[in-house]
Amino acid sequence: MKRTLTTALTLLFGTLPLFAQEIDAATVQDNLNYVWTIIAACLVFFMQAGFALVETGFTRAKNAVNIIMKNVMDVSAGGLAFFLIGFGLMFGTSAGGWIGTDGFLLGEIGDYSTEWSYTFFFFQAVFAATAATIVSGAVAERTAFNSYLIFSVLITAFIYPVFGSWAWGSLFNGSGWLEGLGFIDFAGSTVVHSVGGWAALAGAMVVGPRAGKYIDGKPQLIKGHSLPLAALGVFILWLGWFGFNAGSTTTGDTSIALIALNTFLAAGAGATAAMVITWITNGKPDGAVTLNGVLAGLVGITAGCANLSPGFAIITGAIAGVLVHYSMKLLEKKVDDAVGAVSVHGVCGAWGTLAAGLFDMGGFSLEVVGVQLIGIGAAFAWTFPVSYILFKVISAVLPLRVTEQLEEMGLDIHEHDAEAYPEFTPSAGIG
Repeated sequence: MKRTLTTALTLLFGTLPLFAQEIDAATVQDNLNYVWTIIAACLVFFMQAGFALVETGFTRAKNAVNIIMKNVMDVSAGGLAFFLIGFGLMFGTSAGGWIGTDGFLLGEIGDYSTEWSYTFFFFQAVFAATAATIVSGAVAERTAFNSYLIFSVLITAFIYPVFGSWAWGSLFNGSGWLEGLGFIDFAGSTVVHSVGGWAALAGAMVVGPRAGKYIDGKPQLIKGHSLPLAALGVFILWLGWFGFNAGSTTTGDTSIALIALNTFLAAGAGATAAMVITWITNGKPDGAVTLNGVLAGLVGITAGCANLSPGFAIITGAIAGVLVHYSMKLLEKKVDDAVGAVSVHGVCGAWGTLAAGLFDMGGFSLEVVGVQLIGIGAAFAWTFPVSYILFKVISAVLPLRVTEQLEEMGLDIHEHDAEAYPEFTPSAGIG
């Protein structure tokens, strides 16, 4: 590559200036890694818009501003919390493989003060915001904004980084016990999505169901106000996921090709399978479930996107699409998850992590599958009880949910003194 580049520059400019003579393949590759990782991080950041639109579309118009505010603060306050505390816990020098002991800003700067540390932090910070945002949708329409904001900061500063250090610590300065076992979770089916999903489950259980969700113990359908908004959000997430998965190489080379293809195929398979299963069971293809099928396929392939063949990526995504449908129906009997976040992220994240072991291109191994199951179990054992306790503590200090009267009014008016659609009224069909 060096000879080819030098020859081309010589033909163009004659005698080369000194800086051009010193260009080599390693420098080009290093710069490309920086550029690719930052572009991928920007794509993951853009996923925040996707989550905001999905959650807004799947919920009622009177809570749209509240949804947007939560998503904005997940990445804003959550990103600051990850900078101040979470990054050091997740990627600092590990204490026995359990937790990082460095701080990013407040601790020992050391190796953090390099251009790569800035790049890597940016990429990981938008991942942390994703985990927080998953919780937002599950507890939507009845949770007090100040209480939610406290938990959003806690998950990005503490809950997510601790498990992340177990599985991904060696990506920077740490070394986690799970990755030491050989745990496969390339881009975060469990690290990001199941952690977010299990925290969402805890929150939904503690905050309780929305008013009118259950009548005589039977769940009632509470329709979202805009399926087009939700669909736009899903397409944005699908686009951003190419940065989420392929960007996790943090290397601009040919390895991103298989990852991008697997991501695309699994999402399509998830949507198709979800559509077919609702068509069979309900007599008509369900739009909302199909959209969640896209997300289920994406979550499912995230762990194994780099080590599955395209055929197995399709199988993984298709199973996730069926799984999300039945998981949502089963969970709805007891827990009110406003957008299906627990099923999409928690359940399908666990499935995707298992699939990464079952369908590994290196060959099936009971030992590998066993490690995957340990990682899945560890994520739940850490995230759910800690999140449940924190939600309970927050509820004891501050009201976690608003009153039924305020819920009926809508969180936008009560919490933010604003309306998303001031020119419309509930009687006009958008309330």
